[in-house]
Amino acid sequence: MNLELRRVVVPTGAGAIVVHAGRRSGSPVATILLHGAAGSWRTWGPLIAASDDLRLPLSDIVAVDLPGWGETPGPVPEPAEIAVAIAAVARALGYPRWRVVGHSLGGVIALDIAARFPRETVAVGVISPSGAGARAIARRPVRSAARLPWLAGMVLAMRVLRGLGPLAGPLLRLLRRTGALRRLARPLFRHPERIDLSVTDDLADEIRPSAFLAAAHLSRSHDDGVWRRIACPVRSVRGAHDVFVAERDARQWGRLMGDYDDHVLDGSGHFAHVEQPVETLRALREIWAADRAPAIREGGARSRSPLARRAGFRGDARS
Repeated sequence: MNLELRRVVVPTGAGAIVVHAGRRSGSPVATILLHGAAGSWRTWGPLIAASDDLRLPLSDIVAVDLPGWGETPGPVPEPAEIAVAIAAVARALGYPRWRVVGHSLGGVIALDIAARFPRETVAVGVISPSGAGARAIARRPVRSAARLPWLAGMVLAMRVLRGLGPLAGPLLRLLRRTGALRRLARPLFRHPERIDLSVTDDLADEIRPSAFLAAAHLSRSHDDGVWRRIACPVRSVRGAHDVFVAERDARQWGRLMGDYDDHVLDGSGHFAHVEQPVETLRALREIWAADRAPAIREGGARSRSPLARRAGFRGDARS
């Protein structure tokens, strides 16, 4: 899959960050893509390829390997520190403004970027962002297991793998070689039998128990209230069969953000951008078109964004 992106290493206050960037159009707005835990920039391959197939190719892409994942070394910083670092990456690449799309943990970071940089963020897309339900699991996986049992199981499995130390690597390679790891990943997808082997192989490569647990630990005290500062439109996509996102999380996000829409895809689990990339692109269509942030009035008040005034899909639509 030739995505026409080049590998770039950008120094930031959170350490050197590896990104894959390219497809410059002359626009001052970057399209920042942030993967979730146990992922890398490669997670976005199906979405980028689908945009090419639709002849509406994504441009000005900055696909990030977050600290602790992919080729970017750890340790995993605080979410606020990552937000500042990602903004620094975009500026270093020549982009004064950006739209941000994040999956799972990357969705939380995308929202933090928009809250911290309201004048630079033109729009946010989130795909199955981690919410209060995930943070409850991170704090007490056993006690909160009834809320999101599959996520609780993953947290506990990561603790076991971390406890195995150097034995964890050989065990994971054995599970991968026998196909057991692919079967264990089935809850992440609505139709796992349709997922390309390269996708699950990439996920297997990114099972890093220490990084996963560090990210979960740092997320426990996250204050979602900061998202009230977001001035730009936020569009959310999640799978109807997502075992990692609680239904009540989406309702809370709608109360926190002034211009928020939630789109649910019946044919997806936690990875809608992998299982239904075309539908995800369409659900986020307003995000790709955004090119300027809403005006911020004196005292921090915000005007309604152009997307909020524009006719378009409304929340809770199902495809």
